[in-house]
Amino acid sequence: MITGIGQGYTLVTPLQIAAVTGTLANHGKRIRPRLVHSIEESQAKIRRVLPPEVLEKVKLGNDQYYQRAIHALTDVVHGPRGTARRVGRGAQYRFAGKTGTAQVIGIAQGARYDEKKIAKRFRDHSLFIAFAPVESPKIAVAVIAENGGSGSRTAAPIARRVMDYYLTGSVEPLVPPKSKMTEARDGRPDQT
Repeated sequence: MITGIGQGYTLVTPLQIAAVTGTLANHGKRIRPRLVHSIEESQAKIRRVLPPEVLEKVKLGNDQYYQRAIHALTDVVHGPRGTARRVGRGAQYRFAGKTGTAQVIGIAQGARYDEKKIAKRFRDHSLFIAFAPVESPKIAVAVIAENGGSGSRTAAPIARRVMDYYLTGSVEPLVPPKSKMTEARDGRPDQT
């Protein structure tokens, strides 16, 4: 149970996390990760795109579970209260994601975590997983920024830039956070 809520010790690589994210995005269809998209023969000027290798499908008791999870992950980025809503602003496509933070050191029960009082090497790791576009996934990413703090502040903007480049061919500046006046009007502080 403790691992299921993100409080236990789990060892995974960013590639494994991205592969699971892609499987969720594709409603259980597993695709073997790879580094090579195509092979080009320079003298013949022929490019051969390597087809994806589809593995065994992950079946759930009800396929609606995938849709529920995807809806929740989309709300993280595009919902009014999502922890990564800032990084979704201005995107040319809809994407789904999940922020995360991994503690490096333990904090005593009842104590407050104050990043400014902790040596940089002991600060929390920043995590973010995402896939895009939601309607027809083409890319899944996992970003882990060592000692980067919250997932929405550090890892999510990195993932957004990777997806922007992959899907649009360019990287635009991210939309700046809401002003204090806008926050006061809608009653919700902007997550950083």
